[in-house]
Amino acid sequence: MPMHFALHGIDVSKHNRRINWTKVKNMRAEGIKIHFVFIKATEGATLSDKQFPINWREAKNANILRGAYHFYHPTRDPIKQANNFINRVSLSKGDFAPVLDFEVINGVPDEELIDGLKTWLEAIEDHYEIKPIIYTNATLYKRYIKGNFDKYPLWIADYSNTHLNKYDADQLYIWQHNQSGWVDGIRGKVDFNAFVAEPDRITEICL
Repeated sequence: MPMHFALHGIDVSKHNRRINWTKVKNMRAEGIKIHFVFIKATEGATLSDKQFPINWREAKNANILRGAYHFYHPTRDPIKQANNFINRVSLSKGDFAPVLDFEVINGVPDEELIDGLKTWLEAIEDHYEIKPIIYTNATLYKRYIKGNFDKYPLWIADYSNTHLNKYDADQLYIWQHNQSGWVDGIRGKVDFNAFVAEPDRITEICL
């Protein structure tokens, strides 16, 4: 665990099965607790995560800062994907901005892929009136995000090191540093994240 960061969180989906959010909230380990969670809401143009409604409600009831993410498929219509998210996710004051989870290319040409990402991001921003957060890995960041989407908040998955200076420091907010964490109330492994900007900047990526 990168102990020098003040705020830590997790991300979950149906693969984590039923979660005891009270235990998640109450967990303490070497002074670290779970401050925030990102919850999978939708995927592609039609799919939704069956655990999203209960996770979304119970995370709020446990007073854990919450965010929702969409797993993006480049071969699917970006407007239909944006509407899939919009139709299932209602955000409240204090929630994180919506998250674009960009992990796959699916053989789509670069220009077409970038145009699709842009369309999704703009549709979501128009609806929720806040810039979405982009989640991606180091390789896709370098090839597609850097230079094209530099104004969007960044959540980076990078398990190779603790040196984050290859990313734009002004836009990097969240670092997914571990896929093998253990948290009270969750069966099996869970992704761990740290908020790497100054703690008071968390409001910049929340409604």
